[in-house]
Amino acid sequence: MTHLSLFELTSLIKSELEKNLEPSYWVIAEISEMRLNPKGHCYMELVDKEGQFVTSKIRANIWAYTYRNLSAWFESITKTPLQAGIKVLLNVQVQYHELYGMSLNIKDIDPNFTLGERARKRQEVIQRLQDEGIFDINKELALPSVPQRIAIISSETAAGYGDFKNQIEQNSRGYFFKIKLFQSLMQGDQAPKAIISALHQINDESNAFDLVVIIRGGGSQVDLDCFDDYELASHIAQFPLPIVTGIGHERDETIADLVANTQMKTPTAVAEFLISGVERFDDNLNEMIYRLEKSGKQLVQNSTYEITHLGYNLQSVTKGIVNRSENRLTQEQLKLKYATHEFLKTENRKVVQFQMPLKKAINQRLKVAEKRLEGLEKQVKLLDPKSVLKRGYSITLINGKYISEQQKIKEGDELETITAKHKIKSTVKSANNE
Repeated sequence: MTHLSLFELTSLIKSELEKNLEPSYWVIAEISEMRLNPKGHCYMELVDKEGQFVTSKIRANIWAYTYRNLSAWFESITKTPLQAGIKVLLNVQVQYHELYGMSLNIKDIDPNFTLGERARKRQEVIQRLQDEGIFDINKELALPSVPQRIAIISSETAAGYGDFKNQIEQNSRGYFFKIKLFQSLMQGDQAPKAIISALHQINDESNAFDLVVIIRGGGSQVDLDCFDDYELASHIAQFPLPIVTGIGHERDETIADLVANTQMKTPTAVAEFLISGVERFDDNLNEMIYRLEKSGKQLVQNSTYEITHLGYNLQSVTKGIVNRSENRLTQEQLKLKYATHEFLKTENRKVVQFQMPLKKAINQRLKVAEKRLEGLEKQVKLLDPKSVLKRGYSITLINGKYISEQQKIKEGDELETITAKHKIKSTVKSANNE
């Protein structure tokens, strides 16, 4: 018996496969896993199933250049990216590597297979909405910061509505939500008209609500076909209030979901989304209050520190100014004292300088005055009646009085003549008063 090494065996397998297999095959498979590496290569795991059971599985890859073209082509046709969970028709080349084993190299993808008849119709509706320019209108509406007034379109008996109501009313934060149910069929051919009718009712009292919620539980794809209806999608897209949908389970995505403002997978997820919006606003408000309080305290603290610091600086500056002023005042006082002293010395010198001439002048004037007084004294002595009488003059009185120039002398007047040594009395016998 011939013994082979493992490498020889794997090389033999590779050779036999290359001899007996076609260059490529078209294969139907579901993508169970998919990932991209940093260089742009796509790695997949393809499976085949019977029900929920995997009957076969193999690795596959699409090299970067091919993946870039194929993925763009696939998405442009299907309007959905190439992703795990979808069934595809692939053109593959079987490869076997001695080290890495069996794998498939994907050369091409047929997007029409994935679309199918239902998918093509669905895509036609999407395209029509996009062509009419209404596909994104509801998405452009701003969600309210605190969504608490909720209009609900659902069936009162639907399990999804019950789940939503329990979740929203029993939220852990105790937030209050005002909800109003607008009942409608949620599956079947009549569901689109019923839902549109509910939208009209909500629109009539739109001021009473913050947003609209459309919810139902999951179901088969056929059950959800009503949410791919063009008329319903058109009304949702153009509705004046934001619409949040929670229609199906994880893998279900309807056209109603695509045109709505916000898409959530389940009714419970919608309730959690609304609660989280209020929580976020509440937390932000509390955070703002906390920050405001903290900022206020910090501002007061900083201001107190600054005021104290300024006070110290002001006190220091004031002391400096006072000290400098006192020093300057002392210097000025000394200067003034010195200047006054010098001025007095100078003036004293001037006084001393003028004192001698002044004293001399005074003495001279006194001598002159004395001489004048002596002259006057001599004149007075000369004019003294006694002196005059001694020189031989006499004084005559009439009737005991000095004779004035106007006085007339008449006969009988008594005359008295005074000399230096005699007083002679006489009577007028005759007088000539010419």
